[in-house]
Amino acid sequence: MTDSKLRNEQIDELFEAILMLDDIEECYAFFTDICTAREIQSIAQRLHVARLLKIRKTYNVIEEETGASTATISRVNRSLNYGSNGYDLVLDKLIEKDLKRQRENKDN
Repeated sequence: MTDSKLRNEQIDELFEAILMLDDIEECYAFFTDICTAREIQSIAQRLHVARLLKIRKTYNVIEEETGASTATISRVNRSLNYGSNGYDLVLDKLIEKDLKRQRENKDN
């Protein structure tokens, strides 16, 4: 269990709701209703920044590719290095999924 200052019943309910979503279409429907377009874009941008940091891209390359500010890149980097390992958990799964997809495409 994560020791988080954010942890409360409302946030638990939010995360439980997210875990109930079955596919990308349901995610789009839910997140479009619960977040602004800008909030979704910001979250997606931070995840992409984390992915690029994980593969050791420079701040300049990341800024150019994502449009993220150096402050955002720095905050994501700090989370990667000193956070709760949430980025690593998700990125490892995404990278594994990408590799599996690449192997399947190569085999076909």
